[in-house]
Amino acid sequence: MAEITASLVKELRDKTGAGMMDCKKALTETGGDVEAAVDWLRKKGVASAAKKASRVAAEGLVGVAVDGARGALVEVNSETDFVARNPEFQQLVSDIAGVALAEGGDLDRVLKAPYPGVDKNVADQVTEIVGRIGENMVVRRAAGLSVGTGVVAQYIHNAVTPGLGKIGVLVALESTGDAEKLSALGKQIAMHVAAAKPEAVTTADIDPTALQRERDVLSDQARASGKPDNIIEKMVEGRLRKYYEEVVLTEQIFVIDGETKVGKVVEQAAADIGAPVKIAGFVSFVLGEGVEKEETDFAAEVAAQVGG
Repeated sequence: MAEITASLVKELRDKTGAGMMDCKKALTETGGDVEAAVDWLRKKGVASAAKKASRVAAEGLVGVAVDGARGALVEVNSETDFVARNPEFQQLVSDIAGVALAEGGDLDRVLKAPYPGVDKNVADQVTEIVGRIGENMVVRRAAGLSVGTGVVAQYIHNAVTPGLGKIGVLVALESTGDAEKLSALGKQIAMHVAAAKPEAVTTADIDPTALQRERDVLSDQARASGKPDNIIEKMVEGRLRKYYEEVVLTEQIFVIDGETKVGKVVEQAAADIGAPVKIAGFVSFVLGEGVEKEETDFAAEVAAQVGG
């Protein structure tokens, strides 16, 4: 069995929001397997289904670039928010977003591509600016979206300047209808994605492994009620519908009106746009997502309790 260390307890607590001693018990019961411990806590009703780590710490900016039916997102991290407010850093992120648009959002190709206006590639230009500003920077990730016919719309939340901010979203809409109206709809859906954080466009797009894991957890929870198998099956299906409403874009309630499912909003918009509309995909970057700085005081607190 893996050693139940303070860092393991902290990781589980960040993932679930559960108490330290609950986390320690869950890890003990699951032999130190963090993902299994998440499920154990959920089955006990201690952790929520989709609790994410809250203390993200990476600074920097998310940049977006769009051109009609294609778009790209990049995240460039810095050590401090002070540097993120530096005009030279902002120009760097904006330029890299433009390169990402040309390279289809492929990070390896972006780093090797020529940087605009200089005789260097993107990676070397970042290195040079690191030397000038005196703070480490990294092009952490990039992504692209495109459609054959339609638009790619964008939204930047907490924008510090056009195309740069803390959250960036792209939404691809397929349609032969009015491009201007399609773009307006796409921006609203992108705003919804930033707020509601869906994980898939439709129920068919949910990762089968994640869906089976959710079904297993819900089944164990339902069995704890002691009800017959046929009732348990109905309970599970009902709770899965609720799960879909939480993680599937077309099943979520549209944040703009607070009452209509996104899928219905898109369906109804077709009449005004002049042609059927399909959400072909979305990409969302939240600055620092999944990156945490060391919390030394908190770790010491955890270590004291784990050792006790």
